[in-house]
Amino acid sequence: MEHPPILAGRHARADAPESSREPAPAPTRTVLPSRSKVSAQQKGVPEMTTIEPDEVTTTSAPGTAVGDGAESGRGQTTIAAIAAEAGVSVPTVSKVLNGRADVAAATRARVEEVIERHGYRRRRSSSGTGSGLIELVFHELDSPWALQIIKGVETVAGPARIGVVLSELGGEHRPPQEWLDDVLARRPRGVIFVQSELDPAQHAQLKSRSIPFVVVDTAGEQPPGVPVVGSANWAGGLAATRHLLGLGHRRIAVISGPRDVLCSRARIDGYRSALDEAGLPFDPDLVRYGNFFVDGGYKHGRELLSREDRPTAIFAGADFQALGVVRAARELGLSVPRDLSVVGYDDLPVTEWVQPGLTTVCQPLQEMAATAARMLLQIAGGSTPANLRIDLATELVVRESTAPPAH
Repeated sequence: MEHPPILAGRHARADAPESSREPAPAPTRTVLPSRSKVSAQQKGVPEMTTIEPDEVTTTSAPGTAVGDGAESGRGQTTIAAIAAEAGVSVPTVSKVLNGRADVAAATRARVEEVIERHGYRRRRSSSGTGSGLIELVFHELDSPWALQIIKGVETVAGPARIGVVLSELGGEHRPPQEWLDDVLARRPRGVIFVQSELDPAQHAQLKSRSIPFVVVDTAGEQPPGVPVVGSANWAGGLAATRHLLGLGHRRIAVISGPRDVLCSRARIDGYRSALDEAGLPFDPDLVRYGNFFVDGGYKHGRELLSREDRPTAIFAGADFQALGVVRAARELGLSVPRDLSVVGYDDLPVTEWVQPGLTTVCQPLQEMAATAARMLLQIAGGSTPANLRIDLATELVVRESTAPPAH
């Protein structure tokens, strides 16, 4: 079955004019170059500002009506009223709503402030919000972890004939305003943020355009009402550490991701709870924060394993961290699992093919992404999900990288 396109780029854009899009019986997958914006002047087309019907008027929240004919308690906020209050023209307000770049920053801020103050919401069309696109936003894309998320979103978007636009934020957890302007211009069905988030002003901008969003594996605590899909990170850390304790290990180190990322802290909290449960003290010297990649596991693994009182087991907060630990152990002449037991996290496909096979905590990445996509489309269709916070279960997968300590 042919699926709609996946469009990708560091800050991807899909803004070719309708006249340049030839109809095709079966859509193909297309990769767009980064920042592929082409202005109207470059195309030789006179620049125009279009005010669409669903931008003309919208019902505001109680007590926030402005403009002629507003009724007490519930009224109409029009683009004309917003323009008058902000001291700009109606086309300028339309440009701001559509994420156009040709608006001065100070003017944009003034218009956005009026939009937010009056609770303006662009009216949904009868066929649902926006175009046939879902924005999928990663803080980083260079990992098989991200591929599992993409596959999960595609299982929902593909059959629904909805395209997916990929964006990568270069390691940042919060997108720049230029990225948000691009999204507003594309007017997608919704946005899925993966380990990334919005500041309050950006949140308000999406809300005012009736563009819903869902967060997957949130980097931090989200405001009330923000839909979040994650996994049971604390339970995963608990299960991994219990497994090592059950094998007889008593000196267990843990390497996790960045200290300010919620899942990093949750996995370490689970590790600590397992130690408490076993009556063992928590030793901060055996805890390391870093990144979730091979180099992070390798660096901290060498440090921990070079100690005279080295640990007999290491729980890594990601599979690639764990592979870095295994490499460090081998360079130091240690055998896994004879001299060191290693547990990873995620259960990426590679973990069953490496030698030894990696014991890991299975995080259902594809199902997390599919759940987020279904939730997003439900919200875009005008429904409210029964639960706005969903944490899927994790499961320990035992392979050959763990064994009882040698001494």
